[in-house]
This record gives sequence, C-alpha cells and structure tokens, in this order.
Amino acid sequence: MAETGRAIVIGGGIGGLAAAAALHQKGWAVTVLERAPALRPVGAALSLAPNALRALDVLGIGDEIRDLAAWQGDGGLRTPGGRWLSRSDAEAAAARFGGPLVLLPRTTLVDRLAALLPPGTVRTGTSAALADPGDRDRPARVGADGDELEAELVVGADGVNSRVRATLFPAHPGAVYAGFTTWRVLIPVPGAEFAPHETWGRGRIWGTQPLADGRVYAYGAAMVPAGQRAPDDEKAELLRRYGDWHHPVPAVLAATRPEDVLRHDVHHLARPLPAHHAGRTALLGDAAHAMPPTLGQGGNLAIEDAVVLAHHGADLAAYTADRLPRTTAVARRAVRVARLNMAGSRAVVAVRNTVITALSQAGPAFLLRGFDGVADWRPPYASGRQHAGKP
Repeated sequence: MAETGRAIVIGGGIGGLAAAAALHQKGWAVTVLERAPALRPVGAALSLAPNALRALDVLGIGDEIRDLAAWQGDGGLRTPGGRWLSRSDAEAAAARFGGPLVLLPRTTLVDRLAALLPPGTVRTGTSAALADPGDRDRPARVGADGDELEAELVVGADGVNSRVRATLFPAHPGAVYAGFTTWRVLIPVPGAEFAPHETWGRGRIWGTQPLADGRVYAYGAAMVPAGQRAPDDEKAELLRRYGDWHHPVPAVLAATRPEDVLRHDVHHLARPLPAHHAGRTALLGDAAHAMPPTLGQGGNLAIEDAVVLAHHGADLAAYTADRLPRTTAVARRAVRVARLNMAGSRAVVAVRNTVITALSQAGPAFLLRGFDGVADWRPPYASGRQHAGKP
C-alpha cells in the first residue's frame, strides 16, 4: 500500500528534510513545516557512518557527501594523559563497514537536502501541531498558524521533545535526562596537528576530529545534574574540566571563544515507543527513538528512517515493523556505551581501560567492533541505486 498523495513533514531538521526529499522522489506532494525562522540546525557537526551514506545514495547525494571525508591514517581511543587504549584507522573502518566515516558541518547536509526539494516546499517560521492523526477512512489534519491542512501522510520529525509523539502516545513518559551534558565547538585551530581521537576519563569524555574544510570539531560530555550552567562561561567550564588533558585539547580550548561553545543536556527515550506510527502519522529520528549520542547514530538513523518510510509510503505498519526493532536495539547499545564511557568510579575506569587495551591487542579495534551490526546496514529496498563502489 505505497500510494502517494499529500504529505506534511513537521520539522525541518536533517530527518525531516531527508524524509521530504525521499517522499518527493516517490511522487508525494510534500510540505515541510519548520517553526524556526530559517533552516538552522541545532549543533555543530554530524558524523555520518556508512549506513547513513548508503541511505543518502537512495537520495542521490551519497558520493558527494563521501567526498567530504577528512579522517586519514590513525585514530582511536585515549586516556586523559594521552595513552592510547585502542588504535584504528580510516582504511580499516572503510574495509570493515564498506565505506568511510564522514564528519561534516550540519549546515552542509541541511543545505544539500533542502536543495533536493522544489521551491516553496519548506515553510519556515510556522508552528505546527497535529490535530488528528487520521485513519484509513480520513486524512490526517495539521494546524499551522491558524490554517488547517489535510494530508494522506504526516511525518513527525520534531525532535526529542516531539509534540507529535505526545499526541500519538499520550501515555508514554517521553524523554528523560540521560545523566550527562555535552559541549560542542566547531572552530579553526591553526597549527594543531593530531590524530583523530576520543578520550575517556572518569565521568568525562572528550573528542577531537578534523573536518575536510580545515576546521576542528571538538566535543565533551560530563556526568552532572540536569539544568546546570557554568557560573562564568562555558569555555571556562571546559578549561576547568579538560584544560590539563593531552594535546591537542589545550590548543583547542585556547582557540575557543566563549560564544563558540554550545552546551546541551542529553535526553533520550528510556522506554521505547510501542510503534513508530498511529493512523496516517509516522515518527522518525529523535521523535521516534532519541538516544544518547555515544554511538553518533541519532542523525544516521533518522536518514535511514526517511528512505524506509518513503519506500513503504502509506503502509505505516510496515514502516514500524522495519524500523522499531533496529532503532530499539541501537538505542539500547548507545545506553550501554554511555554507561561504559561515562563511568565515574576509579576502580571501574581502571578495569574498563585494562579490558579495552587487552581486547584491542587481541583483535580488531575496540571502537570499530562497537559498530558491528550498526554501520553495515544497507537499505533493503534500494539495491539498484547503491553506491557503485559497494558490493
């Protein structure tokens, strides 16, 4: 039951735009409603693993995004003092999962996805609410700044605090605090040479990654109570927490201005939804399966959702059957990784580091093994449109 018609996407982030582009390609007449005055994505950069890049192949832009890959040579996992716990490299990752890992500014992907849509598809500055999810006998209805719109399909892509989700599943508890906050910066760091890495401390992590445009994406996370903010500014908070960590962390912090730092508490759906749809309304991305960012898969799964949803069209039960088991499994793995890399006990950290080192010496890099069953996903309905370099 993949008939087409009118589709309304609530939310103009990466997942919403990917869904709009995929539905447009399938012949749907799509309208995207975004409450912000412009398509300005939240966050600094986004990591795209091979699974998301294969989904972008379905949209026809996978190869141009692959060309933005910057990671070359060694990388891996370190301690705050600089000792390597686990080493890996871009070539090994590509061989293991059938493609590169690409880190790019979120704005780059948002702009490219928006360019796939006909002019006038996206209505910014528009607050939307689901009035009726619809059913087999009637269309769904959406209120949009005083207007009421009808559609054969509505897509809730309105993020972790989704209002569409709350309308579809009012008994669900919604997103809860994951126990840690994050900081992110995307800046030039002149003269800083380093191997890409993530560093695991005690109740704190840090990552430093190069981008193809020469800038550096850096991020930190720490176990703190929800709602806290630095008493002075967030750069000062980063200096207090990470200023004595290994190179290039001090160089990155020296190049950072207070206004460069984004801070967000992390929330996730600790309880999976019973379905990713109700009536004629579907959920995708964080609205459907918000998870900790410890696997870097939030945006990746949203792009997967988009192409699978477009394949099934109006058959939303098939969409749920396809996506709910996978997204639930990946979300649970992200929670397990968060417990590991955000561990606060000295004894637990010592054991963790010893085990990681031993496992890495015994076989493939620890970090790469964590993506088995995740990064190797392929769109099951797009075999004729896969990236030419993939089997």
